[in-house]
Amino acid sequence: MTHSAKPTASLADLRVQIDQLDSQLLTLLNQRAHLAESVGDIKRAEGSPFFRPDRVAQVLEKIQAHNPGPLKNQHVAAIWREIMSACLALEAPQRVAVLGPVGTFCEQAAIEYFGSAAELIYCNNFDEVFHATSAGTAQFGVVGVENSTEGAVARSLDLFLRTPVHVIGEVSLLVRHNLLRQSPSLEGIEVVLAHPQALGQCQEWLSLHLPHAERRAVSSNAEGARLAATNPAWAGLASERAASEFGLHVVAHAIQDEAYNRTRFAIITLPQTLATPPASGKDCTSLVVSVPNKPGAVHDLLMPLKANGVSMTRFESRPAKSGQWEYNFYIDLDGHISQPHVAQALKELQGLCAFYKVIGSYPVGA
Repeated sequence: MTHSAKPTASLADLRVQIDQLDSQLLTLLNQRAHLAESVGDIKRAEGSPFFRPDRVAQVLEKIQAHNPGPLKNQHVAAIWREIMSACLALEAPQRVAVLGPVGTFCEQAAIEYFGSAAELIYCNNFDEVFHATSAGTAQFGVVGVENSTEGAVARSLDLFLRTPVHVIGEVSLLVRHNLLRQSPSLEGIEVVLAHPQALGQCQEWLSLHLPHAERRAVSSNAEGARLAATNPAWAGLASERAASEFGLHVVAHAIQDEAYNRTRFAIITLPQTLATPPASGKDCTSLVVSVPNKPGAVHDLLMPLKANGVSMTRFESRPAKSGQWEYNFYIDLDGHISQPHVAQALKELQGLCAFYKVIGSYPVGA
């Protein structure tokens, strides 16, 4: 005896069920939002910070740990980050300074970290991002600090010395540069406009396909796209969002020389806005130091790290601009400043330095 297959629900039936679930989800999300408003009232009365990245991380970790599927964990995290961002906007909108105009990778990093409900303040350069954050115009700022192809973003490193902000988090972003222009052809391109880092990251492709085009540095990739929209002989290197924003064709996709080209963006704020986040178990401590100009000084600088078992993940030198051929050293350490072995290493290291400043101790970006 054969058994007929169990009848399946029709498309119309499934859509009715989805509509019912959407209605339930909306009700639950608004219940959550009301609770968030009450949390905001308590925080306002206590004077405690509204945005707590460690709390966001805890919620995302818990949600992912209890995810039964079939939704993937990274998609669940993205959904919940947006839910928390929208609820936080009801408590107190977060103003975040980013490199503009619309369509920069800096903007993308900010949305990835704060969610799309954050109030973005678009700046012309990283100097303005640091200034807006230091002056309190923005509560937070997002700045590029390092690229996997081109290395450190020198201007950001210099600005950490001159401003009172510190780093409370980071975003590591896979950066794909696209060639954008008014027409869908490579023919007739005379100028390629982009941020200097992007021009460096695409130099092999540009030399092969556009060897005679001028490479012109501008304040951001999105600004290059905006300018490309004003002249048919110009092209920009920017994101697909920038192409959409400025009505440009994507002439060539992902032309960066390294397929897995990544940029680290630091989340900055004043210490009085948000103190150093607690240890997460996967942290980085960043500092800038200088040492007396004498033989073996740099070698001596590294000894406390070795003696206390602290790994160094980055070491950059920048001229101190003192006119004496002196250098500042930017160092990233594996670990959090609250961990005893890291704290001891830093205490010993500080005794050797002519200048010493901890830029931040924060969770490592994914």
